[in-house]
Amino acid sequence: MSAPVPRSGFIEIRSIDYVPVRERHGSVADQAKFWFLGNFHFFTIAIGFIGPSMGLSLGWTILAGALGILIGTVFQAFHASQGAEMGLPQMIQSRAQFGYRGVILPLLVTLFNYVAFDVLDVIFIASGLFSQAGWNKAAVSIAVSLIGGALAIWGHDWLHRAFKILFWINVPALTVLSLAMLAGLHGGPLHAAPGGFNAVAFLAQLTAGASYNITYATYVSDYSRYLPPATRRGHIIASVFAGASLSAIWLIAVGAWLAIRLGGTDALLALTQAGNLVFPSFGYALACASVAALVATMGMNFYSGMLTVITVLDAIRPVRPTRRLRVVNIVVLMAVGAALAIGFGGDAIGALNNAFVVMLYLLVPWTAINLTDYFFVRRGRYAITQLFVADGIYGNWGRAGLVSYGLGFALSLPFCVLPDIFTGPAAAALGGVDIGWVVGLAATAAIYWRLTRSLDLRHEDQAIDDSARALAALG
Repeated sequence: MSAPVPRSGFIEIRSIDYVPVRERHGSVADQAKFWFLGNFHFFTIAIGFIGPSMGLSLGWTILAGALGILIGTVFQAFHASQGAEMGLPQMIQSRAQFGYRGVILPLLVTLFNYVAFDVLDVIFIASGLFSQAGWNKAAVSIAVSLIGGALAIWGHDWLHRAFKILFWINVPALTVLSLAMLAGLHGGPLHAAPGGFNAVAFLAQLTAGASYNITYATYVSDYSRYLPPATRRGHIIASVFAGASLSAIWLIAVGAWLAIRLGGTDALLALTQAGNLVFPSFGYALACASVAALVATMGMNFYSGMLTVITVLDAIRPVRPTRRLRVVNIVVLMAVGAALAIGFGGDAIGALNNAFVVMLYLLVPWTAINLTDYFFVRRGRYAITQLFVADGIYGNWGRAGLVSYGLGFALSLPFCVLPDIFTGPAAAALGGVDIGWVVGLAATAAIYWRLTRSLDLRHEDQAIDDSARALAALG
């Protein structure tokens, strides 16, 4: 790659600051591979267990999972173009909607998202390796956290390189397994009746799929911000959409098959067993490749989590985004994630489903506001330098963003179902069907649009022009 990321030694220097044009590099094709691999591991396979665990058949599980993924990826992909166009991490951009300090609200929600994913990743790796090899869970938790954290410390380009290498290892391996399944690989008697359907299970599987990729919406600009600014918006959106959706749909289908044919409840163990049915020891190779992919994805979580924490700190009191600050934050995130995973005890699939529901409800209002502002209100025109100025043109507290978030979230609650914890009255009247996130998405976008209709954007024009000149001077 040309124009490498500024670094001292192996470690990337940039974090929440703007990426000058002279440092931009990479290609749209890299985005497709990156987001394909981001979903191409046994964590995604576990999502395919949710429907069968609730009595849903193979076909209905695959359909629900595919629909959910397609819905969620639409929002994820449209965020991707913002990185190349603005040269900033995803959540810094939200200062335009929520204000310099008001952005702390969605930042805390986003940080919960990263920590939850890190903890679940570690739990699934440690539990899987314990199930099939008897490895100590605590030792595995610490080891994989260290490896993922090291990737995050090295930074953006190293993450892209690792994902590209693992893409070419995992895709051929899973292709062999999938072809064997289609050819009639025998995995034992069915564990769920073919044709079984119920609306609650179908919607739970669909919601898990939608949540999975909507939660990635807070990541995407972090990994597209080094692309040349002239990169076509449609090409970035299509590339991210194709990569993130195809891999997730593929592995959710594999997961549903493993749950129904093998009665799988541990994704890594079930993957190993299925691979060994193809030919001896193939399952162990599959497991190793899939673990490596998930550890790399943990690195992505640590990296984006670091950007979020630094943005929070900067909102409280301006900080210099130094290399040392990057490293310290990643180390803290590693320690927190490993500690929570080691202390976890309970049903991993149940925890996965509940975590997805919580993350979906917390992130849907943010994505509705951010996309509405970017594509329909300000139409991609921002004064980048003003995003780093307290009391700048975007203010400290973005009333429209904060009010829209609060009202949109509140309106979704009556329609929400959080298994074993809470069922809203409207959801109960619908027989336990969860449509709250759809209500929250539509309501939040409509409220934000209404609150910003009277916004006079002409007063931002001079700041936008001044910002463009200042950024051009950086090269």
